Amino acid sequence: MDDYRVVADALAADIEAGRLRPGDRLPPQRRFARQRGIAGSTAARVYGELVRRGLAVGEVGRGTFVRAAKPPPEPALAEPGGARVDLELNFAVLPEESARLARALEPLLREDVLTAALHPIGTAGTRAAREAAAGLLARGDWRPDPAAVLFTGNGRQALAASIAAFVPVGERLAVESLTYPVVKALAARLGVELVPIETDESGLVPEALEAAGPVRALYVQPTLHNPLGTTMPPPRRAALAEVTARLDLPVIEDGIYTFLRDDVRPFAAYAPERTVFVDSLSKRVAPGLTVGFLVPPPAWTARLASSVRSGAWAASRFAVEAATQWIVTGTLAEIEAAKRRDAAARAPVVAGKLPGLRGDPASYHRWWELPEHWRAETFVAAAARRGIALSPAAAFAVLPGHAPNAVRIAVSAPPVETLSAALDVLAGLASGSPDDLLAD
Repeated sequence: MDDYRVVADALAADIEAGRLRPGDRLPPQRRFARQRGIAGSTAARVYGELVRRGLAVGEVGRGTFVRAAKPPPEPALAEPGGARVDLELNFAVLPEESARLARALEPLLREDVLTAALHPIGTAGTRAAREAAAGLLARGDWRPDPAAVLFTGNGRQALAASIAAFVPVGERLAVESLTYPVVKALAARLGVELVPIETDESGLVPEALEAAGPVRALYVQPTLHNPLGTTMPPPRRAALAEVTARLDLPVIEDGIYTFLRDDVRPFAAYAPERTVFVDSLSKRVAPGLTVGFLVPPPAWTARLASSVRSGAWAASRFAVEAATQWIVTGTLAEIEAAKRRDAAARAPVVAGKLPGLRGDPASYHRWWELPEHWRAETFVAAAARRGIALSPAAAFAVLPGHAPNAVRIAVSAPPVETLSAALDVLAGLASGSPDDLLAD
C-alpha cells in the first residue's frame, strides 16, 4: 500500500474508536512497516501525518504515542485558558500594581501633553526615552549606549525585527533546542529555518554551535531561559562569546526575564560588538501594557532601525512616553523589586514539591522531567481535567517529534496558597498511573 494517507486514516479511525488509547505507544516504525507490508519510508510518512493531524506526539528516544487530547485551537501559550489554576502563562500582575502605574501616568493625561503624545514617533523615540531605557536595561557594569536604543511595539516585534535584519528568507537561525514558542512562529512567518543547538545544565553548548554548520545568526536566552528556567554562568557566557567571535556571528539576546536577576551581566557585556539585546515591559508590567527595546551595537543601529520600519514594528508615541514616565518616576523600579520579592517568596513553596524539578529559584517558571510511566501530553491532559493548565515540552521543541518527556510549570499567576495546593495535586497525579484517566 503506497498511499500513506490511507494507512494514517486507518490509525486515526482506531484512535477515534478508542481501540488506540491516549498514551498508547505506537510500534517502532520498522516493525510497523513489516506488520503493514509497507516501505519504511511510507511508515515514517504515516507517523508524520498522525503528528501533523495532532493525533500523535513523538518523544526523543521514546517513540511515538497517541496524543492525550485534541490540540488546542490556538498555538501553545498564545491565549489565556479557562483553567481554574493557570500554571501555563508566566507573568505576574501584583496587587496595587495598576494603582502605581496609573499614578505615574497622571501627567500624561493633561490635554496639552496628551496631544503631543498622540503624534507619531520614530524608531529611536526621544532623547529622554532613550536615556530612561538605557538606565532601565543597565546591569552591573553594562549600560547600553542611549544613542543605540530603539523602540518597538512589544518584545515579539523586537525579536522579529532582529531576525529579519540578519537572517534572509531561506537561511538558518541557530537557537537552543528548546526555545521560546514565539520564535518558532516568527521563523515560520519570515521563512527562516531554525537550527536546534544542544544545551546542558549551563545553557547552550558552544561546541555544538560551532559544529552546527553555517548559520546567519544565533538567538539565545542566557538568563532565566524559557522554558528551562536556567541561567547561564559567566564562564559559559565567556566561552560562547569566543565561539561567536570566531564564527563572526550576530547574536540576538532575549533579556525579557533579566529584571528578575539584576545581579547577572547580560551576554551583551561579553560580546558587545555583535550582540543585539532585546527586552520589553511585557513581564515587568504586563503584556497589555508594553513597549519593546532593541539595543544593537552602534554600528548596527541603522540596520535594525530600517528593519523595524520595514516591518511596521515601531512603537506608538504614547507607549514610549508612558514607559519613560514609569521609568523616571521610579515606578518600574518599585514594580521590579516587588516581583523579585514575589518570585523569592514562591521559591520555597515550589522547592521539594515535585521530584526532578529544575530551574533558577529567581525564575517564574520551572522545568519538570516527568516520571517514566507518564507521557507529557497525557499528563497535561490529566492535569487539565483537574483544573490545572500546564505547557508540554512539545510547545518548545524546535524539531517536531523531538520533545523530551517534560512540562513547563509557571508559578507566577496563582496566589501562593493556590500554587502550593496545585503542586500537591500534580505530585499526587504523577505518583499514579495514566490508566487512572480512564476511570475519571
